[in-house]
Amino acid sequence: MSGPDPAPDPAPDLAIRIQIAEPALTARLAALFGQVPGLRIAAPGEPGDLVLSVPDIADGGFEQPLTPRERDVIALLAEGLSNKEIGCRLGISPDTAKFHVGRVIDKLDATGRTDAVAHAARRGIIHL
Repeated sequence: MSGPDPAPDPAPDLAIRIQIAEPALTARLAALFGQVPGLRIAAPGEPGDLVLSVPDIADGGFEQPLTPRERDVIALLAEGLSNKEIGCRLGISPDTAKFHVGRVIDKLDATGRTDAVAHAARRGIIHL
């Protein structure tokens, strides 16, 4: 008669690779994740099972950077201007201003004008 079945091998730790340009944030996240059982920080050059990355804030923090005109528009949105007022300030029609506002909202993945301003402020595109 044989003894009890041996205990199964424990699951290997999940390796997390952190890809963030900000060294201080990388260090804080590494310290935080390093304390969680079953997780470990991937060694440099190791692919990792999970990749944590944050877009570079220098490009606005998103895939489609705002054009210079869209940056003008978000700054005017932050002032609370309407499409008509934005058009007057920029020398464009209200319809063109509306188009730019829509593009800004889409690019910032915002739900509306106020949310777009909040997203832009958080990403350092505008300063309130």
